[in-house]
Amino acid sequence: MGKFVITKRSNGEFQFNLKADNGQVILSSEGYSNKAACENGIESVRKNAVNDKQFELKTSSNNKFYFNLKAANGQVIGSSEMYETKAAAENGIASVTKNAPGATIEDKS
Repeated sequence: MGKFVITKRSNGEFQFNLKADNGQVILSSEGYSNKAACENGIESVRKNAVNDKQFELKTSSNNKFYFNLKAANGQVIGSSEMYETKAAAENGIASVTKNAPGATIEDKS
């Protein structure tokens, strides 16, 4: 089972990373002005990660692959790392789908 790790950035914003069982970050959030908004972002990931239509697979300018998870309103709520292959990015999506719904929260902020 994965976990969400909440941290505080040097600029005072809160963010979360979703980590898989092996500790690898599989999804990262934007910066939030307060912890409550960050926690709401986590709940949005849990809710939207089970819907394949909420994932957007993209190619970067250097031809690497990544994905965004979007809320129902179209807002990006999390982004992946860069992957060398499309298949690896698709595996990342599958990992988010598997780990996010039941992931615990670790607050390191």
